[in-house]
Amino acid sequence: MRKKRVCSTETVILRASDDCTLELLADVRALLGRSEFNWTDPTPWIVAEREFGIEFPADFREIVDDYGSVQINKQLYLVHPAGHLLHSLGESIRGDLELFREEDMAEYLPSPAGANPGELMPVASAQTGEWVFLRVPEGPSAPWRVVVVELESPAWTLHEMTFGEWLLAYLRGEDVTVCSRNHAPDGPFFEPLN
Repeated sequence: MRKKRVCSTETVILRASDDCTLELLADVRALLGRSEFNWTDPTPWIVAEREFGIEFPADFREIVDDYGSVQINKQLYLVHPAGHLLHSLGESIRGDLELFREEDMAEYLPSPAGANPGELMPVASAQTGEWVFLRVPEGPSAPWRVVVVELESPAWTLHEMTFGEWLLAYLRGEDVTVCSRNHAPDGPFFEPLN
């Protein structure tokens, strides 16, 4: 039986020190294992947030700072914003925004790609042809949500959960992607992207 989180993402704006964010990170670590990356310099996030005009949610930042650029379960790619790394979140987002703003690609999304309220910010991808977007909140107290898009079908799913909650569900083998299923029957794992 899964423990229900007592934090309300509807009324709380997560910050790196919030108990909910720390609990999410602890749950991710328990399932995925500890990472050696452990980034502490906020500069790459500040640069990315200035460029894209948003403040990324704390749970997303904490998880990416903890693990860096990784492939999870030989499927899901997360990348860090540090520019000196081989894989950079800023470069990834720029390329994906350009792709999903093209007329023939925009039709696959439930909302436009971008950083305005209600728009979709691409933050991860999967080897199975899926993209993971964060839906930018409509207002200051509204929560971030996750949208998973699969282009081959085409199909998309809105998940009424934060990125950390979505990642935990994914790591537990719950059906939170569009087309892929259980790529880690022996338990979740990650590999750094080199």
